[in-house]
Amino acid sequence: MRSTMAAAFDFSELSPDIILDACQHYGFYAESGLLALNSYENRVYQFKADDGERYVVKFYRPQRWSAAQIQEEHQFAFELQAAEIPVVAPLKVAGESLLPYLGYQFAIFPSRGGRALEADDDEQLCQLGRFLGQLHQLGSARPFTARPTLSVQEFIIDSQQFLVSSGLLSRNIEQQLNTVLEQLTQLCLQQFRPKQLIRTHGDCHLGNLFFNQQPFFVDLDDCRQAPAMQDLWMLLGGDAIEQRYKLELLLEEYQQFCDFDFSQLQLIESLRSMRMVHYMAWLARRWSDPAFPLHFPWFNTDAYWQQQLVVLQDQCLRMQQPPLRLHPYDY
Repeated sequence: MRSTMAAAFDFSELSPDIILDACQHYGFYAESGLLALNSYENRVYQFKADDGERYVVKFYRPQRWSAAQIQEEHQFAFELQAAEIPVVAPLKVAGESLLPYLGYQFAIFPSRGGRALEADDDEQLCQLGRFLGQLHQLGSARPFTARPTLSVQEFIIDSQQFLVSSGLLSRNIEQQLNTVLEQLTQLCLQQFRPKQLIRTHGDCHLGNLFFNQQPFFVDLDDCRQAPAMQDLWMLLGGDAIEQRYKLELLLEEYQQFCDFDFSQLQLIESLRSMRMVHYMAWLARRWSDPAFPLHFPWFNTDAYWQQQLVVLQDQCLRMQQPPLRLHPYDY
């Protein structure tokens, strides 16, 4: 391996005392200790305050999003909340939801209890389809102006450039990765041509969905302009038959609120490819953060990259197969 990239930001100086002081500065006095919640990109903790309520405090990773981008994320959450679409929105303190403290930016959310959404529960999928239809109906009303747009350039081309310049890959792996990513890039450029971009959740998978009498959305941290399919395809597990069945359930309720363009089914594999490559580059970009080698020790091994090369080659083949169809004449 060649030398790794220059050190980047990490959260090593964000101590419990700083977190508690930040909360107290804005009127939230913790009665309990801090319970770390599962988040690698940001730092997220739950606590019980002296008012008897439980809250979640989220410290945003510096230099990832601008203040304007985070505020636009929050505004989207407030719009959804006002429309009675189930989402956990941040709390406002003196009219502001993005709170500065010692150079950090953070937000405080009410803690919402719930269990994981069950991917095989037909009723839950129907309810989720209804709320996604409402979310996209609102999301199509106007565009984001500060948040980014999902693109092949950012998710594959820029990711490839970062990976090969990171110093984390052996020469042999780097050459093979370049070859397969060049092919994948061309396939995505040919296939990823969405007709409409709307405001989306952006990271709508089961880990960001919970159920408490009804589904509700958490973590709009990746919201962006994207085709509606971006919020649907990650919910479609299993083989083609199972995917069709789940999509039919979702769209049955979805289309009561928002039209669905079935030509978007052609975007599924390019969206999958973009997510795969972007995830690899995300790990590489965060490798200097001590939390990442600790939790992803396999990432900079040749064994991992050999496995990923096979996965990417298979994905190239998958992209050359006919897309998923619900009916003979979807598009």
